[in-house]
Amino acid sequence: MIEDGKPGLEFCVTEVYCPSMRNLRTHWCLPFLAVMLLCCGTSIYAKSTNIRFKQLPRTVIRHDLDSFAYSNIAREAELSQLFHQAGCTPAEISREWVRRHDPPNIICTLPGKSSSTIIVSAHTDHVDLGIGVVDDWSGAALLPALIQSLADTPRRHTFVFVGFTDEEKGLVGSKYYVWHLSRAQVSHISAEVNLECLGLTRTKVWAARANKQLLSDLINVARSLKLNLQGVDVGDVGDDDTHSFLWRNIPVITIHSVTQKTWPILHSTRDNLSAVNFNDYYNSYQLIAAYLAYLDVALK
Repeated sequence: MIEDGKPGLEFCVTEVYCPSMRNLRTHWCLPFLAVMLLCCGTSIYAKSTNIRFKQLPRTVIRHDLDSFAYSNIAREAELSQLFHQAGCTPAEISREWVRRHDPPNIICTLPGKSSSTIIVSAHTDHVDLGIGVVDDWSGAALLPALIQSLADTPRRHTFVFVGFTDEEKGLVGSKYYVWHLSRAQVSHISAEVNLECLGLTRTKVWAARANKQLLSDLINVARSLKLNLQGVDVGDVGDDDTHSFLWRNIPVITIHSVTQKTWPILHSTRDNLSAVNFNDYYNSYQLIAAYLAYLDVALK
């Protein structure tokens, strides 16, 4: 196991077999994944390609989750502050104003060696009913931690972390962001990884919407780290910011934690801090951090 606060997850996928993804609806058995792993102290190590990220302690993840604000304007300001604390410089942070009276999209760019880009997103707004800790401060609060987890190792890809405004008003922030990208910028985007409603249960993925390669890679990382992952599709009951990226044929994947049983928590007074199972939430953080580090190596 990797101890809290100890950097260095290194693993190598040496052989992958991934079955058909058809008929995924509520869950699946993870595919066979052959890996060669040697345990070395607080690291997992393999002799080929090294996948590295720094794992933050539970106290940091808990602090960021607990720091939610009640208003959307204050929530954007809090995320901006967390970006600064995560090491984003003023030059790396930008704001994209979408509507005059609403908070902007808040963006931190982690430069890589190439112009190939991986976007990681969540939305900062919530509906009036309830506090919106799950939907979607749970996703937004992980963005600064993921920046810290990736920043210590030079990256091939440029990572762009975005807190989108006005998702609850019809994906307004993400639509504005995507449609103001040039054709050249779109061509450089390798993936859009959206974090939505985490911590209700163990980690889930919207399998039917996900790009097949991104989905296969997520399954492989979860398998290699022995972290739970299930497929739960939510297209019949909701939507999220990946829809804006699909309109421009950008590969997407949504990582969430919603089930039929927990769906009624969203947009209700039950959407508060007590709805989050922190062990499940922290496991989602571990998986997502490793997944992003893996994508940096695996994607073109």
